[in-house]
This record gives sequence, C-alpha cells and structure tokens, in this order.
Amino acid sequence: MATSAPQTNAGTGTTTLPTEWRDFFTLTKPRVMTLVIFTAICGVLAAPGSIHPVLGFTAILAISMGAGGSAALNHWWEADLDAGMKRTMNRPLPGGRMRREDARDFGIFLSGVSVVLMGVAIGWLAASLLLGAIIYYAVIYTMWLKPRTPQNIVIGGGAGAFPPLIGWVAVTGEITAMPILLFAIIFFWTPPHFWALALFVQSDYAKVGIPMLPVVAGEKPTRRQIMFYTLLLAPVAIAPWAIGGTSWIYGSVAVVLSALFVVLAMPVFTRMRAETDAMTPEKRLFKYSIVYLFVLFAALVADRVAAYQGLIA
Repeated sequence: MATSAPQTNAGTGTTTLPTEWRDFFTLTKPRVMTLVIFTAICGVLAAPGSIHPVLGFTAILAISMGAGGSAALNHWWEADLDAGMKRTMNRPLPGGRMRREDARDFGIFLSGVSVVLMGVAIGWLAASLLLGAIIYYAVIYTMWLKPRTPQNIVIGGGAGAFPPLIGWVAVTGEITAMPILLFAIIFFWTPPHFWALALFVQSDYAKVGIPMLPVVAGEKPTRRQIMFYTLLLAPVAIAPWAIGGTSWIYGSVAVVLSALFVVLAMPVFTRMRAETDAMTPEKRLFKYSIVYLFVLFAALVADRVAAYQGLIA
C-alpha cells in the first residue's frame, strides 16, 4: 500500500514521501516484536493445561497486535526526538515517509482490535492485562516516564514483561506465582540489557534531552546499577525452579546462564577491557542479554515438554 504522490503537511509545509506497507510494518518495531512474540509463545506453551491451537494462535496474534500498536504510538509521540538521533532518524516519520496522524491512527486501530480480539476469543482477564501493557508502554513509559526520569527503564520495564504473563493467563485463566515470576524475570532483565546499550549510544539521548541514566547520572552510577540489577536478576531467574514450578532442566540452564550474565557484567562494572578486545564489555553484555532471555524461556518450554512426555518426574 502506498500513496500515489508526495503530500504536503499543511501544518509544517514539509513534504511527505509516499508511504509503503514496509513503513507501517516498521512502526511495529519488528525486532522488538520478535522477543515479544517469542516470550508470549513460551508463556502459552509452558502453562499447565492446554489450549486449542486456533485459540493459542489467536492469543499470540492479539498480543502481537497490541505490542505493534503501542510501538506505533511510540513512533508517533517521539517523531521529533527520533529525528535528532542517528540510530532513529531514518524511521518512517522523521524520514518523511508518513504523516504523524497516520501512525497515530494505525497504533490506535491495532491496539483496540487486539484487546477486543483477546477478550472475545480468550477471556477478559487476558484482555485486561493486554490493555494494561499497551497503556503502560504507550502512555506511562513513552509519554510520562521516558522524558522525565532516569529511572524510566526500571519502571517502564514492566511494559515488556507482560507477554509471557498474558500468554500464561490465556491458557489457565488465572494469575499465579509462576507467571508473576516470568514477568519479574523480564522486569529485572530490562535495566542491565538497556543500560548496556545506553552506555554506547548515550550521545544520542543527550542530544535530544532524554534523561537516560548515563546522561543524567554519568557512567559510573550506570555501571553500578547494571551490576545491581544483574545480581537481582539471577535469583529471580532461578526462582521458578526453587519454588518447584520447573524441574532441574530449567533450573540448571537458569543457573548457568545467570552465572555467565554476572561474569559478563563484571567488566562493565569495573570498566575492564583487554587490549585484544574487538568489542567493548558493554556491547558484549548487551548482545548476550538478548541470547540469555531467548535461551532461558526456551528452557522453560523444554522443561514443560519433558514433563508432558514423562521424561522427568
């Protein structure tokens, strides 16, 4: 889908280039969406009980649409900020390929449909959680926390922690300790993950006035906070095994992965770097943190499958 010719924005006088379907897809933040969909699927597959495949697919679709809709609203609200940062200046809105109103309307449409779909097909508890996740990210984090406090990532981390919780509730219809722990894992994972990134892109945030922790407090406090939340994350990640919610399969993977997370966070904390390093400790930790979450949640599903097949007691 594309407009036939460039359009002029009456309010600013700037020319908007033709919009393609790829631009709407970009608004959903597909790279972030991958993690959202994966953790939501893991929540569905790891939950006790069963769900019809069609309903399971519908739940994942609704979660994906909700995440995409809130991401589009994030693009709409932060268009001016994105234009000032090197890594975001070519997004559809700052790149002049889409009108802001179109991004806003697209985000509202996706978000609204996702909640109704979840409520009608799955249940209104799951739909309420999905609505909460959308509001959390699009309003509480994007519009309120991000421009006002360096703790935006800590508090706003809850937005990305909803998918496995919603997936679990879609199957069971209730909130118990296990899905809360899955929420907590992503919540405590977010600060070391994002602040590791913020350390090597902090100039972008400084340029547009976003009070990310490295910009406001400096690198040293940020490194301390990365270590602090890494140490908090480790026991939370192991907790599903500790409370008997999983077997040794998940438990052993969680212990090994979390120990390695701590090992990789140490050079970031101490600012140690070998002369032969081709990659900074911050970039190494950031990349590992993504692998960490994928493998951890995959282990959760593997544990559930093993139990279902009777391979473990």
